[in-house]
Amino acid sequence: MRMPDLEAIARQAMLDKGLLPDFAPAALKQLEGITQPAASGPGIRDLRSLLWSSIDNDDSRDLDQIEVAEALPGDACRILVAIADVDSTVAVGSPLDDHARANTTSVYTAAKIFPMLPEKLSTDLTSLGESQDRLAIVIEFTVTADGSLSSSDVYRALVRNRAKLAYDGVGAWLIGTAAAPARITAVAGMDQQLRMQDQAAQRLRKVRQTRGALTLQTIEARAVFDDGILTDLRPDEPNRAKELIEDFMIAANGVVARFLAAKGLPALRRVLRSPEHWDRIVALASARGGELPAAPDAAALNRFLAAQRQAAPASFPDLSLSVIKLLGSGEYQVETPGGTTPGHFGLAVSDYTHSTAPNRRFPDVITQRILKAALAGSVPAYSLAELETLAEHCTSQEDNAKKVERLVQKSAAAFLLASRIGRQFDAVVTGASDKGTWVRISDPIAEGKVIKGADGMKVGDKVRVQLLDTDPARGFIDFGRTR
Repeated sequence: MRMPDLEAIARQAMLDKGLLPDFAPAALKQLEGITQPAASGPGIRDLRSLLWSSIDNDDSRDLDQIEVAEALPGDACRILVAIADVDSTVAVGSPLDDHARANTTSVYTAAKIFPMLPEKLSTDLTSLGESQDRLAIVIEFTVTADGSLSSSDVYRALVRNRAKLAYDGVGAWLIGTAAAPARITAVAGMDQQLRMQDQAAQRLRKVRQTRGALTLQTIEARAVFDDGILTDLRPDEPNRAKELIEDFMIAANGVVARFLAAKGLPALRRVLRSPEHWDRIVALASARGGELPAAPDAAALNRFLAAQRQAAPASFPDLSLSVIKLLGSGEYQVETPGGTTPGHFGLAVSDYTHSTAPNRRFPDVITQRILKAALAGSVPAYSLAELETLAEHCTSQEDNAKKVERLVQKSAAAFLLASRIGRQFDAVVTGASDKGTWVRISDPIAEGKVIKGADGMKVGDKVRVQLLDTDPARGFIDFGRTR
């Protein structure tokens, strides 16, 4: 079968979901006039001498954050997370801002990335690239020996990334299965710096898990091409370096949320409500020999997950996916001064926002602008009514972006499976509702609809299915249950 035009499929899916695949002429005209990164100014700290580094995917160039650690007395550690100051380049209400506000997120498909901001900005002038002087918002917090946060601050600074590092290389080095990547050994003191960061991150993670933060592991597929031909969808494995960045980002986003609350300013919070389908999570645990309380309890769920991960590591990603489906989706809500929002059930935190990825998420740009207003003592760029509208819009567009990404992924998988019609696969049920029943197979990683024999199937069930048909153009993969 001839490979489908995945980019054309992605572009049409973007349009169908109300997302803009291209920048408007006015935005491109504005881009032409931006030739330099934002300049520093009075009152901005100069922190370029610190041993900052970034850790991201091997091929990432839209670097939103860099980190550095400083040892303190009593086995404490000060962590500084610098976030790219996108707002200083992209003004509120400008054509580029209008595009970012319309899409609210970069869309990552197997065929093409549709960036929220043009690559000239997101991978260069507003990216915290290696050896480049850049303006940033610095989120500082102190991690004590027991993993708690003893103090925090937010301020503006000029920074310089000393080493652009990648998850896989750093992760393998941290656990001792590979030598240090060349960029670590090339910068004096970077190895000790990263060890210190890792120790602080592990302390933060331990505290969150004690409070009930869920330990989940899903299998994310990455498209593999050979001379432009799609050849596989391979799992993107978790590792220690990814955990480090995740732990720091969660802590930094909590600091920002509390900082804005202390200033009496509204904030765009990221929340995950207590799960509506807790009874189904209880049943899922019971089927695996676990026991959960009748009322939602994150700590109890995490203890069950930890036990399952140790007892059955091979099937843990399938269990994680089932739990994630039953937990539901996160959303954006406005927290007014003195008000409250539900918090984030999965992370076991009550104060959480999105602020650490402004090159790829518009909610982070919104938060950055409110932060800068707080630091300057000025009026925020958005009224409360505007924030309420934006919260709903960002939630909706994030959902649309995920649908586009899933569709293109399914089209890619349907192409890879087209020659295997009639074959049987082991699968796990990932969705079951009035709209239909879906399962996921692992070779290649693909999700499809069960059109025969779906009665009685529940999320988390292990089943055997036969591939009945594929339609790469529409992303359809149809299975029938065999047992």
